[in-house]
Amino acid sequence: MSPESQASDALPSRRRRAPRGGRHRGDESFLLPPGAPTLVLAVPGAARPGAADLATELARLVEIEHTGQPARVAFLEGDEAGLHSVLAGLRGEEDDELEAVVVPMSTGPDPVMDAELHAAVADAPALAVAAEPLGPHPLIAEALHDRLADAGLVRADRIRLMTMVTAASGVIVATPGDATAVRQAEVTGVLLASRLAAPVFTASLNDESSVKAAADQLRAAGAASVVLAPHLVGPEPDAALVASAAGIVGCPHSAPLGAHPALARLAALRYVEALSMALAD
Repeated sequence: MSPESQASDALPSRRRRAPRGGRHRGDESFLLPPGAPTLVLAVPGAARPGAADLATELARLVEIEHTGQPARVAFLEGDEAGLHSVLAGLRGEEDDELEAVVVPMSTGPDPVMDAELHAAVADAPALAVAAEPLGPHPLIAEALHDRLADAGLVRADRIRLMTMVTAASGVIVATPGDATAVRQAEVTGVLLASRLAAPVFTASLNDESSVKAAADQLRAAGAASVVLAPHLVGPEPDAALVASAAGIVGCPHSAPLGAHPALARLAALRYVEALSMALAD
């Protein structure tokens, strides 16, 4: 077998396909070799109807738009569709064969979720590796922008690739986690500010004083209308804090990112990155 053939069997290759009518794979799609490890989306918390539906839709987008192979959904807590049982169901005949790449459904590093995920992967009956979180990445800024537009808080002129701010003259990107998570999300905030041509400050959803400080800074800088953009996917327990955080500073908010196509692209990208590293070791 030639080196070129061996490489094609070992690593997924990125491909570009010409657009066609109806649903089609996006620019960032990957051709997975036969028998490639399963992509498993790891959802924080236990299985709940809303979280399960969201994760299932995101897995569907990953499959039809990017990998062409089924993606699975698993939860980090509880017995129903738990990560341990999902990975156990993937175990093959060879103990040293990589069976799964687990991609966390989080917009950035989360010490608690990361620890749970790595512990579950290490204890799994099937050989698996953990991928990096979805963000930070410019695609997160794109998804935040779209959700703000969906809520009528900004308007995106997609034809001229320009944005005209309507209800918002300043944005708070509210992220779950501590000061480290806020610093990570600041990358996304800068990218979002460049898209909106409006000031963006980042705050912690878990700290009311952080959200208040961001709102005060924006208003002091001349922002007459402040809005809040949740920097989370949606199944996280912190999603319940969004409405109260917006209420504290008296501003509207957009919805969590949900099953946005940009997140599906990121999940496929993180899968390929982790798989390539595992095969190189």
